[in-house]
Amino acid sequence: MADQIGPAGHHGARNRVTENEFASPYRFSVVIPAYNEAGYLESALKSLQQQDFAGPYEVIVVDNNSTDDTAAIARRNGARVLHEPQPGVCAARQRGTTDARGEIVVSTDADTVHPVDWLTRLDARFRMQANVTAVAGPCRYQDPPWWAAIFPRLWFAAVAVGYGAAGRIFYVTATNIAFVREGFAGYDTILTQGGDEVDLLRRLKRQGRIVWDPSNAVTTSSRRMNQGLLYTLVVSFGYYYGWSYLLSRLSSRPVVGVAPAIRREHAEQVRRRQRRWQVGATVVAFCLAGVLRLRSAGALPRSERM
Repeated sequence: MADQIGPAGHHGARNRVTENEFASPYRFSVVIPAYNEAGYLESALKSLQQQDFAGPYEVIVVDNNSTDDTAAIARRNGARVLHEPQPGVCAARQRGTTDARGEIVVSTDADTVHPVDWLTRLDARFRMQANVTAVAGPCRYQDPPWWAAIFPRLWFAAVAVGYGAAGRIFYVTATNIAFVREGFAGYDTILTQGGDEVDLLRRLKRQGRIVWDPSNAVTTSSRRMNQGLLYTLVVSFGYYYGWSYLLSRLSSRPVVGVAPAIRREHAEQVRRRQRRWQVGATVVAFCLAGVLRLRSAGALPRSERM
């Protein structure tokens, strides 16, 4: 069935009741955007089926023009499937949020698995204080390269330190954040990568308090990291994330476009791309080293040193 009613098949007790609860049949709507995610989606949905949360929640998979069995896998595993024809993760997340029936929208990804008490912990954080707009947490990468095992942990540790010191969050990951649906301004659908994190955080800050829970981590695939450190920094984050977000925000229209999809069936392409980048980086490094040696030896004419 499409709607999850907790492991015991009941709705669970409520600590408090508001007018909005009568209008919302679910406590949570978990929204998963998906484009050709047949290789990962089932594991994500299984982890959501195994949640120990006693209250009602629904799982929504937004099919973003998949050509594989993504939609069929989602339906087979009890998710409600929506279709969003506009390419891009922000458009897909917005469609899921618009159609959500829960009090709280939970954003995650098709390549992410969740601890069994994930929703229970989110629920507890929201109930601790009445003015909480959003609750966010970190992610860990599954079988990452060495640098992706270290740097993200340091990054999220810095987020936790900043939150502990000033009560403010400077970054959220779209694979582990929940926010109150009522009053949400919506995603900016002209944005692609970065719009569901940087821009979402900017919008949520206007609504109220955001809580950081460093202990409620999810585990996501390291498929983009597996392309190599240089590709990840320059292409994935530098170009498709940072540069794309900046240009789209300044021009109020999509400029760069959606980053290329990386799926399990693309493993050989990823390895070939890694080798090309490694060869290119090696050539550049040798050229720079040669130029530096020539300069230090005074072999270059003055006109070339300028």
